[in-house]
Amino acid sequence: MQQAKHPDYHPVVFRDRAAGYAFLTRSTATSEQTIEWDDGQTYPVVDVEISSKSHPFYTGRARTVDSEGRIARFERRYGGGQGTNGDQAV
Repeated sequence: MQQAKHPDYHPVVFRDRAAGYAFLTRSTATSEQTIEWDDGQTYPVVDVEISSKSHPFYTGRARTVDSEGRIARFERRYGGGQGTNGDQAV
């Protein structure tokens, strides 16, 4: 691996302001801001708007699609589920 072609890969703290959650990982992201972590070390901190702690899909607050209503609307428009030969679908 050629060292001059790859960015610096180092520990970084990502902080989700919406959820009040922060986690330490390795990344190429940089920041002028720093934070002292639980282990006593100081790391650069990157503020993010959304993470798995605040995203509606992961928190269970995601909207579900009304698939039954869509199927009923499709059947009303296009003939109520008849097959290609005119027989009723079972």
